[in-house]
Amino acid sequence: MKANSNIIGRETEIETLQNIYKSDVSEFVAIYGRRRVGKTFLVRETLADKFVFDVSGLANANTRDQIVNFTLALNRYAGEQVYTPAKSWLYAFEQLIALIQQSKSRRKVLFFDEIPWMDTHRSGFVTALEHFWNGWASARKDIVLIVCGSATSWIINKLINNHGGLHNRLTKTIYLKPFTLLQCEEYFERRKIQFNRYQIAECYMVMGGIPFYLSKIERGISAAQNIDNLFFSENADLKNEFHNLYASLFKESDDYVKIVAALSAKAKGLSRDEIVKAAKIKSGGGLTKILKNLEYCGFIRAYSALGKQKRDVTYQLVDFYTLFYLKFVAANKYNDAHFWTNSLDTPLRNAWAGYAFEMLALLHINEIKQAMSIAGIQSGVAAWRSENSSPAAQIDLVINRKDGITNIVEIKFSTEKYAITKSYEENLRNKISVFKEETQTNNAIHLVMLTTYGIAQNKHSEIAQKSLTLDTLFLNINK
Repeated sequence: MKANSNIIGRETEIETLQNIYKSDVSEFVAIYGRRRVGKTFLVRETLADKFVFDVSGLANANTRDQIVNFTLALNRYAGEQVYTPAKSWLYAFEQLIALIQQSKSRRKVLFFDEIPWMDTHRSGFVTALEHFWNGWASARKDIVLIVCGSATSWIINKLINNHGGLHNRLTKTIYLKPFTLLQCEEYFERRKIQFNRYQIAECYMVMGGIPFYLSKIERGISAAQNIDNLFFSENADLKNEFHNLYASLFKESDDYVKIVAALSAKAKGLSRDEIVKAAKIKSGGGLTKILKNLEYCGFIRAYSALGKQKRDVTYQLVDFYTLFYLKFVAANKYNDAHFWTNSLDTPLRNAWAGYAFEMLALLHINEIKQAMSIAGIQSGVAAWRSENSSPAAQIDLVINRKDGITNIVEIKFSTEKYAITKSYEENLRNKISVFKEETQTNNAIHLVMLTTYGIAQNKHSEIAQKSLTLDTLFLNINK
């Protein structure tokens, strides 16, 4: 089996699927990742010609309609009207077994897309799936069951961390990440879209490395014009995506939206107590579930700052599309179809760019380490904030290395070379001094500046022991 040339990147995931197909035992595979990240495309482009059966769950449908949809899929593969809608999922899976037994394929590939939608309230779907796998499929050597869904929390809770009949039954899990910047560059090149790296980064900072969103980019116009068309024009394709996105993933999505809205206003993130106050939401088990689900689905990250206890968690919004939508589209007061093109170098846009560029860097830590020639050195990555200094000193990125060096990385977005001023140099020296004092580190401190185009050489620039640029984030770490 050769890798499909239509797929950008995903080499590891393709190889995994191909090896699963070639194995000599039955396989149960769960693929998960953010909505619109390309899970279905990956499976169909890699194995669609090997399908013996596939079905996609229906959004917002009841159990009866889900089973009818399942039956229609059975009949498509049977080639005639063989099956009638079963009275329960247990019987529906018995019909699937009958269909599979008619197949002469060496490997029987079954694909359940958007499987969380099939698990409607009190439907018995998971019980029937358990019975199908444990009671029949796992005893054979020719079944490849692939399930996927954008409701990552369902995949994790009902399959990966299942404590019932499906405990440890998955033979492989695949977490499909958004594209890296380098993969975005390859994607645009493949589509003959002529963007420089600054424009690619701008698109990424707006919509992330989400293939579906990137597929909306048009050739022949600038990145800024594309952003206007996708978010601010009268019929903008991505203007209404936000509510569809959250409603499709989470029941009672209003509380989820309140939380990401609160986080979008604080670049460095919020503690749990701060979220309760800012989002006007009750604390307790419900909040814990929402935060965990948002983290599972890739919208937020939970981290403990350097020197903090694990219980002192900060939650930070890391979904580019959500941040951009909430900052500029949700309460669009501008009524300007060319808002993005016309807003260059405004305070609002510059503040957003600083936050988004920092997020961009944090998603490309491995590229940063490679550029610093420390990829092979064991190291921990964290943020840091002073407990005592006023105003509070804070550091975007700390790389704590096992070779006796700690890199303090300052991340600055700029449309030209970044000039370190006298006051900023003093600020940096103060940060380093406070960091040494409060962390009591014995490591040598090396300051690294990560900026868009590098730092301007002046009498203050020598404080930085290394300068990295946007190109750093495009490095190929698989070479």
